Amino acid sequence: MSKRVGILGSGAVGVSLAKGFIKHGYKVMIGTNTPSKTAELSKSTGASTGSFEETARFGEILVLAVKGGAAEEALRKAGPALLKGKTIIDATNPIAEAPPINGVIQYFTGPNDSLMERLQRLVPDANFVKSFSCIGSAFMVNPDFGKQKPAMFICGNHDAAKAEVRGILSQFGFEPEDMGKAEGARAIEPLAMLWCIPGMRENRWSHAFALLKK
Repeated sequence: MSKRVGILGSGAVGVSLAKGFIKHGYKVMIGTNTPSKTAELSKSTGASTGSFEETARFGEILVLAVKGGAAEEALRKAGPALLKGKTIIDATNPIAEAPPINGVIQYFTGPNDSLMERLQRLVPDANFVKSFSCIGSAFMVNPDFGKQKPAMFICGNHDAAKAEVRGILSQFGFEPEDMGKAEGARAIEPLAMLWCIPGMRENRWSHAFALLKK
């Protein structure tokens, strides 16, 4: 039986992933801080809606799909006690409010830090897995790149949680690539900077990463 998925965040990423989980047979609730959006969200996705706390309580698996600058506050609103022991798919990136420089988005983290590490420290009893952070929302669910299956880079401290996410990624049409413990997010999160450059400079957004192996 498919598990219940709670999605914290109702933007493009949250909506896309909600539709994807529903497509693959999961029961989904979307958490939003904007009550006026609930009817529209339910109609457009088929998911139920609730507050962040209600969504955290509902979900056996959670997806964090808010702006990077709002990620820590979203976890506080969800309630750390409700996150204990749960797999949290972290789709966030630490994008700063400052504008891009020559097409390169700016981050509020440094090279020896990552947003996911900060989130893991904030809620140490949750099992964070970085995923869905280096591709656009339009390509998060069974994207078609011909015969090439796109890679999705993941990392996290909990092996069982990563195995759970690898299974989801396979359903969603990706080749999961495990980059180790939480520190791997220091390398994965900047891939969003790289992914955005063709879009920012040339309005090209229809691409993904692959890892070639012999």
